[in-house]
Amino acid sequence: MIQIDASRCAAVACVLLSLSGGSRASAPEGPVQVQVQVTAAGTPLVMNRPGQLADRRHRALAVTRLDLLLSDFSLQRLDGTWTDPAGWNGYFRAEQPLRRQAVPAVAPGSYGAVRFAVGVSPTQNHADPNRFGPEHPLNPVVNGLHWGWTGGYIFLALEGHWQYDHAAAGRTGGYSYHLAGDENRVTVTLPAKLRVQAGTMLRLQLDATRLLAGVDIVRDGESTHSRQQDVPVRAIKAALQRAFTLQALPAISGMPNAPSQAAMPYAWSVGTHMPSVALPADNVPTAQGVALGERLFHDPRLSRDGTVRCASCHDPAHAFADPGKAVSAGVGGRLGTRNAMPLFNLAWAPALFWDGRAPTLRQQVVGPIEHPHEMADTLPHVVAKLGADPDMVTHFKTALGGPVTAGRIGLALEQFMLTRVSQDSKFDRAMQGGEPLTPAEKRGFELFLTERDPRLGLRGADCFHCHGGALFTNQQFMNNGLSLRLGPGGDTGREQVTGQPADRGKFRTPSLRNVAVTAPYMHDGRFKTLEEVIEHYDHGVVRHPNLDPNLAKHPPEGLKLSREDKAALVAFLKTLTDPAFLPATLAAPEGSSRERKTPPPSPPR
Repeated sequence: MIQIDASRCAAVACVLLSLSGGSRASAPEGPVQVQVQVTAAGTPLVMNRPGQLADRRHRALAVTRLDLLLSDFSLQRLDGTWTDPAGWNGYFRAEQPLRRQAVPAVAPGSYGAVRFAVGVSPTQNHADPNRFGPEHPLNPVVNGLHWGWTGGYIFLALEGHWQYDHAAAGRTGGYSYHLAGDENRVTVTLPAKLRVQAGTMLRLQLDATRLLAGVDIVRDGESTHSRQQDVPVRAIKAALQRAFTLQALPAISGMPNAPSQAAMPYAWSVGTHMPSVALPADNVPTAQGVALGERLFHDPRLSRDGTVRCASCHDPAHAFADPGKAVSAGVGGRLGTRNAMPLFNLAWAPALFWDGRAPTLRQQVVGPIEHPHEMADTLPHVVAKLGADPDMVTHFKTALGGPVTAGRIGLALEQFMLTRVSQDSKFDRAMQGGEPLTPAEKRGFELFLTERDPRLGLRGADCFHCHGGALFTNQQFMNNGLSLRLGPGGDTGREQVTGQPADRGKFRTPSLRNVAVTAPYMHDGRFKTLEEVIEHYDHGVVRHPNLDPNLAKHPPEGLKLSREDKAALVAFLKTLTDPAFLPATLAAPEGSSRERKTPPPSPPR
């Protein structure tokens, strides 16, 4: 087990800002700041816009993702020697052009070149990714570029859609090109006359039009497997050598400082197989705060007529989901419009709700109180009801240092939710050398990790692109090929938050942990069983214009999994159930010594 000390962790809000493209730095101010801006022949690359890029045969391409990891940034002194990169890493995304990473310990002066690698060092590539701090560029939750159980990082992820040839006008396909593996690390050197002082910004401009100019998508395939013989791998590696240019910007004044290091200390035990995470420095969970949050979670006074609790729609005995219900019933029996998501491992979530409209837990937890289809009350009325209870007033003062307020209700519920950690399934124990998987479960895991590419003899289920890693979610918003009802009353997901047509039909990727006990599935609960979900991905995907590229690259006829393969997938998914999130009768069969309990927070130190 590892101990995460909140005094050494930054606030979750700062992590969220860096993930959302904000202008705040994700590292402390230093003499040099590095920034990557992706262009298309000199103009900013616009995500989801067809035609800015093209392949070798001039097929129009759109980009939905262009992420990369850099390492070993170094500057050449005028005497020909190089500065020590000292293990530097940076994570950059095309859709976050303001993101920057500091390069520490660079002395002011004149330099003649810069050098860096696309990719990470072999030592880092084979190290445990969960050891990196909650804001480190190599933390798998921060970058979303780790392969999970297959090991190693993706150095560059380039994904999007492409237009078929004239014979199939109007049809689009998906491409997913990933560069990974020690042998595919690319070193780039850019000569330049630089004068560096404190705060100098070195902007690396990456011309994306060069990356796929040597690839014929039809001939060379729509995906790579990071093998050196793959044509797209060779083409992208060669293009990276000439796709970067350097622009030095004057020193920037007033850059934000690093997040406060003076947060109240808190020891929290999480398995070493889980990524490190930052607890909110302004709301570090305490035993009293978590207990208050749990009381509120079960308190019917949060609803208008005293009939609905948070637990009414999020049953702790079913991974905090609403089992068997496509949508939940609120006050007066009014039905919601979306399936109640299970609640666990939310400390790692960058945004909440199916559409991501709440950036923090404290905002998410109070939303249902005023939703007319859920608790249908008002926050002032709820505050008045709780404030009239002397016992509750005492709990608020003890836990949060003040009277009952709407803000403190959110903070208490946030503390409770932060401590609901699912990390002890059969799969976890098997990966740590404990209870082994059965042959069917192992086969399901193999299918889960294997892409579909018959050219190379690969016939897997390709689940890991969206559900890889210890959290079993990439924490992104994706269009997974569900039929949509448009017009009045329709639900277009993330688009309703951003207003961007490219987000139509995109919903938050749920974790597959505890998936066997949280049916029904999808944002509207349309699938009642895991078998129905697998049938959808096997051959029921609707080819939307913005279908996720990792699904769009599959042929229209689907994956064609065998009946045995589908059963093996179900068997594997059932190994992801954590007994701590089950009813006591299931978690602890007669004669078992296992107790059903959610891991509690450690007491304050």
